[in-house]
Amino acid sequence: MPRMSQNPPSLRPDLAPTARFSDAPRAGQPTIGMVSLGCPKALVDSERILTRLRAEGYGISPDYSGADAVIVNTCGFLDSAKAESLEAIGEALAENGRVIVTGCLGAEPEYITGAHPKVLAVTGPHQYEQVLDAVHKAVPPDPDPFIDLLPASGVKLTPRHYSYLKISEGCNHTCKFCIIPDMRGKLTSRPAKAVLREAEKLVESGVRELLVISQDTSAYGTDWRDRDEKFPILSLARDLGALGAWVRMHYVYPYPHVRELVPVMADGLVLPYLDIPFQHAHPDTLKRMARPAAAARTLDEIAAWRDICPDITLRSTFIVGYPGETEEQFQTLLDWMDEAQLDRVGCFQYENVAGARSNALPDHVSDEVKQERWDRFMEKAQAISEAKLAAKVGQRLDVIIDDIDDEGIATCRTKSDAPEIDGKLFIDSGTEGLSVGEIVSVEVDEAGEYDLWGRRV
Repeated sequence: MPRMSQNPPSLRPDLAPTARFSDAPRAGQPTIGMVSLGCPKALVDSERILTRLRAEGYGISPDYSGADAVIVNTCGFLDSAKAESLEAIGEALAENGRVIVTGCLGAEPEYITGAHPKVLAVTGPHQYEQVLDAVHKAVPPDPDPFIDLLPASGVKLTPRHYSYLKISEGCNHTCKFCIIPDMRGKLTSRPAKAVLREAEKLVESGVRELLVISQDTSAYGTDWRDRDEKFPILSLARDLGALGAWVRMHYVYPYPHVRELVPVMADGLVLPYLDIPFQHAHPDTLKRMARPAAAARTLDEIAAWRDICPDITLRSTFIVGYPGETEEQFQTLLDWMDEAQLDRVGCFQYENVAGARSNALPDHVSDEVKQERWDRFMEKAQAISEAKLAAKVGQRLDVIIDDIDDEGIATCRTKSDAPEIDGKLFIDSGTEGLSVGEIVSVEVDEAGEYDLWGRRV
């Protein structure tokens, strides 16, 4: 029996897949190792850094011992993530000794150098030039123009058949529990032509699925003063959908204009999948979070989306145990879940983060109560997921193949499943002739709490 999904795999539903390194350095080539922590947006930053380094003749080492220096791309999302980043820096120093730090935690250089004074350099998020300067100083480049050829799609740390596509940096929200805008700045959208050019190159190189990411995807382009349309994400979605790959939308805030995005999904241009960070459902809790307190209207929006596109999959993340959350407010969240019937749900327990305004809120919830509420929430989410998946038995679905093991069992994903954070569909017989990255039709014949089993049609 294939290993089933644990959803969420940890209390951090924002984590990116583990980075994969494929190219072996040539003999004598200066090599750099990379440890990439945190979310998919950070993974894209790691890919961009390594792409620049490969173009300059550096090799990429999958381990510490084979690297002349190591870059640690850090996360600062929660205090537990900061601790993980410091631990990764310490491990890299112990194993290699020559370490350059970048990423979100790099916005607090004293925090890093206070714990690890021997790091060679500290740079902040998406400071690519400073990272390159630090690498050049630590390990001078030695390119061979006849050997060091860079593929048109650049260096990818995900499997060949899917890729993250970051369309903007930063965020204009001021949620009290989050310091990401302090580290990554205000919303800055990439030009649509640049996004489409990157997407075209990825599809030409064999990518079958584009995962659109940002801090606030539905706000894409609203920072442009002289834009031709009010909500540029709508035309970008249509243009991406015309490339012929699966297009999956992540981090979509539920603004009213999202209702205009759903018909693009109903038309088949974009996958019928919305990843929306609702975070909570009680208006008082949302107000303390400094988020729009419109949970009732959100239920109306969900109903409207499903009316337009009945097979839409809704994924979200929630925080339990936020300061001041009462048992009544938590019960409101559970009741809201009963009504919303979300397909995919992740949840994490509230943590203080240095610099976040929520730290100063009164009535913090004890760790014991947070754990108890997380358990109850996930029990509710699991029951909803199990019922929804049971209804898929007998249906024919298109799936993308992520892996085929030595026993011929294919691990796949449906259009309702993003890599790592959602469920899987397993084909345990008749997989001869199939290959990773292929999209095939299956008939579902068994369902579990988070996963499906099926056979090829």
